[in-house]
Amino acid sequence: MGGFFGVVSGAECVEDIYYGTDYHSHLGTRRGGMAMSCNSGVIKRRIHDISNTPFRTKFGAESLAVFKGCNCGIGVISDDEDQPLVVTSKFGTFAIITVGRINNIDEIIRKELNEGVSHLCEYGSGEPNPTEVAAMLICRGDSLVEGIARAQQIIDGSLSLLLLHNGAIYAARDRYGRTPVVLGTRINADGSVSARSVTMESSAFPNLDFEVDCELGPGEIRKITLEGTEVMKKPGCCKKICTFFWVYYGYPSSSYEGVNTELARYRNGASMADQDEEYKEKIDTICGIPDSGIPHAIGYSNRFGRPYQRSFVKYTPTWARSFMPPNQSMREKVAKMKLIPVESQISGKKLLFCDDSIVRGTQLGDTVKRIYEKGAVEVHMRSSCPPLLYGCRFLNFSRSRNEQELAARKAIAELEGTEELTPEIIAKYQVFGSKEYLAMVNVIRKKLNFTTLKFQQLEKLQDAIGIPREDLCTYCWNGCDPTVDEKNK
Repeated sequence: MGGFFGVVSGAECVEDIYYGTDYHSHLGTRRGGMAMSCNSGVIKRRIHDISNTPFRTKFGAESLAVFKGCNCGIGVISDDEDQPLVVTSKFGTFAIITVGRINNIDEIIRKELNEGVSHLCEYGSGEPNPTEVAAMLICRGDSLVEGIARAQQIIDGSLSLLLLHNGAIYAARDRYGRTPVVLGTRINADGSVSARSVTMESSAFPNLDFEVDCELGPGEIRKITLEGTEVMKKPGCCKKICTFFWVYYGYPSSSYEGVNTELARYRNGASMADQDEEYKEKIDTICGIPDSGIPHAIGYSNRFGRPYQRSFVKYTPTWARSFMPPNQSMREKVAKMKLIPVESQISGKKLLFCDDSIVRGTQLGDTVKRIYEKGAVEVHMRSSCPPLLYGCRFLNFSRSRNEQELAARKAIAELEGTEELTPEIIAKYQVFGSKEYLAMVNVIRKKLNFTTLKFQQLEKLQDAIGIPREDLCTYCWNGCDPTVDEKNK
C-alpha cells in the first residue's frame, strides 16, 4: 500500500525524514525514497529498490550526505512505483509522493494525451507511474491546491499525497479519508516550535519527539511551514477510512481517528470470545497467527479464560509481510519461511487460533497442515473480520487482482456450481447466520481442515473499533461503494 512522512524544521531534518520514513516500512517493500530542499529551494532526491533489503540499509552515510543542510523534506515507502518524483511545472519545481490507487488510470491518460499532454514515462513494470499521473493532473489546475483538489475529483480510487514546494509541504488526505494523514509538532524547551511533521502512521512520532496535533479530514488540504499550518481546502463531510487499518496493516502503536490499533484488536478478540461460550471447556490454549493475529488472540484469551501461548513464532529479521510479493507462489513461500512452529506448545493440544483475516486461504491451509504434523489434536480458527467477498478498489493492500482467488468466492462458486457470481448471488452469502452463509463457511472450513471455523460479524468488528459505523469503509465485505456518495462534491 505504501506510507509517507514529511518534516519542516528550523534545523537540518535529514535524520527525521530518514527515521520517520523507515517507520512506514511495514506498508511496502518495493521502493523507498526521499526528497529534501534547503533555503536555496533546490530539491534533492534519492530513490532505492528495497525489495531485498530494508529501507534504512539503502540510505547509508554517503547517500544521506547528499541532503546535508536540508531543512524541509518528504519520504515514502512505496508498494511499487518509483517515488518521490521531482516535477518542473508552471508553479515551479516541486516533489510529490502519493499513496492510493487509480482505477481509471488508462482513461485519464487517454484523455490528457488527447488534450495536449505530450508523453508519460513508464516505470519498471511497463505501466504508467500513478504518482506521475497525479502530478500531471495537478499541473493542469490553476494553482497547486486547485490542482490537488481537481485530481482527487477525477481519480476513481484514492489519492493522499505530500507535495514539497518552496520550503513548504502541502499535505492532502484522500477525498473520502481512506488513508490517515496526521500532523505533529516538536516543541523546544522554551516552548517554541522546532519542527512540524506529517505522517500516515502516528507511531512514527514518539521516538522523534513529535506530539500529535490533529488528523486531516477527508479531502482536506493543508500547507505546512515552520510558522504553522494553513487550511487550504476544508474537509468534506463523508469519511470512509479503511477498516483494515485496525484489522491488519496498521502498526500496533498507531492510532487512527483517535482509536489505537492494538486496543481495537483486543476489543475485537474479546467480542469474538463472547460468542464462543460453548467451546470454553473444549480448548486448551489460545494462539495468534503472527503478527496482527496476536492482539486479537490476547483479547480473546483474556475474555475466554483460557491461556494464551505462542504456538508459532515469527522470524522477523528478514521476512517481509506476506501480502506484499506480487505472485502467489512467492507469497506462500514467504508465509511459510517466516513462521516457525513451537512443537511443545502444539503437540497433544486442542488449539484455537485467531487470525486477522482469511483472504485466499492458501497460506493458512499450509499452516494448519504443519500444526497437525506437529501433533495438534484439534485446530479451531477464528477470523477477526467477516469473509472477504470483494477485492479492494481503493487501496493496494493486496497485489492480487483476481477476486476469484478469495476463499469465500471460491466457496460460493463451489456451492453455486458456477464462477459467474452476480451481486444477487453474493448478497445471499453476506447475511450472517443465513443458511447460505453457514454453507459457505463450512466449505472453507473443510478446505482448510479446521475443527471449527467462525468469522467475526461486521457490526461487532465496527463496534470494537468504536468510531461511527458510517465513517468506515466496508467494501471488501459487503461491496458497499462509498464513492457514490455525493456529499463531498
